[in-house]
Amino acid sequence: MKTDYTIRTARLSDASELRDLFRETVLTINKRDYSQAEVEDWASCGNDLSRIKEMIQTHYFIVATNRLSQIVGFSSITAQGYLHSMFVHKDFQGKGIATILLNDIERYAITAGITRITSEVSLTARPFFEKRGYIVEEEQKRKANQLSLTNFWMAKEWDHSSSFSKAGNC
Repeated sequence: MKTDYTIRTARLSDASELRDLFRETVLTINKRDYSQAEVEDWASCGNDLSRIKEMIQTHYFIVATNRLSQIVGFSSITAQGYLHSMFVHKDFQGKGIATILLNDIERYAITAGITRITSEVSLTARPFFEKRGYIVEEEQKRKANQLSLTNFWMAKEWDHSSSFSKAGNC
């Protein structure tokens, strides 16, 4: 399949662009499902560049870039299978970028011997993850910065035959 997007490993030099993408996406896209106060609080969680750089160094952290080398999405997963982040630039929604990112994350998980991916998924992202076979295990309130926001603990698991045949709990 030909695509206009390329996946690469995140670099420390990407941190500012990742912060801005996260902030703009949360403030723009997630306001469909959360209040203005909630999205502002959530967006403030990405302000710490040192935290972003730490995740780049400790997670399997990938970015999707367009032909102009602009970062249009990113995702990260821990060695334990916790999908920490999945964000697509506000101007590139609906173009298959999240699917490309999640496909790469799931390939990494299989290769790394991870048989279960868990994640805390927003109201906005829940339908996407459900279509991909992730199951809601719990609706929860999680503190962003100062406020508690509704999200969902979701999971997907598979057996060692490298097929995503069984959806599991988180």
